[in-house]
Amino acid sequence: MKTDELIDLLGANVEPVKRGYMRTALLAALAVGAAAAFCLRLAVYGVPANPFSGEDVGLKVAGLALALSLVVVGGGFLIKSARPGEAGRGALIIIGLLLLAIFSAGTIALALASPSAWSGMVFGPQWAACFFCIPVFAALPFATLVWALRKAAPTRLALTGAVIGLVAGALGAAVCAYHYPSSSIPFLAFWYGGPIVLCGLIGALLGPRLLRW
Repeated sequence: MKTDELIDLLGANVEPVKRGYMRTALLAALAVGAAAAFCLRLAVYGVPANPFSGEDVGLKVAGLALALSLVVVGGGFLIKSARPGEAGRGALIIIGLLLLAIFSAGTIALALASPSAWSGMVFGPQWAACFFCIPVFAALPFATLVWALRKAAPTRLALTGAVIGLVAGALGAAVCAYHYPSSSIPFLAFWYGGPIVLCGLIGALLGPRLLRW
């Protein structure tokens, strides 16, 4: 068989990809992963009593805002990365600025406080639980997003994996925010922002293996 004939054969009866299919698939994977993470939290800790009451409500809302902002921006990047050649630089810049903002706020808060108060501001109540539970709750959203992206054609596998990890970690942080109080901005930065970044690093390592096509 000649090369031209082979090309014609391969190009015959090729159906166009449905417009918006990957967007729908990714949004569905995001919704399923978020619901699964929330159900896991309920199974482990039960329904919180008055989650938005108390002195820490402002910090809890700030943590939710940070996490959901990362989910929205990161989700937009993943939708673009599903197509070869799509850049998505704007989303990456916004993700970087959001992370820089929370870590800068935590550092500034420590700089303005007395050194004797640093330990209480950073190692607030249940800091270890936040550090370990956020990656655990992020595992299910990570799995659903990887499943969706494997049906696409991402070319920057490590970067895409990193953003999947960040989005999954942000969902895990949002789930944790309903249960764990945030005692200070440094606590929010280190024990919410830190695990989110850790999930991104894990995603960057696993991305080339899990997203290969």
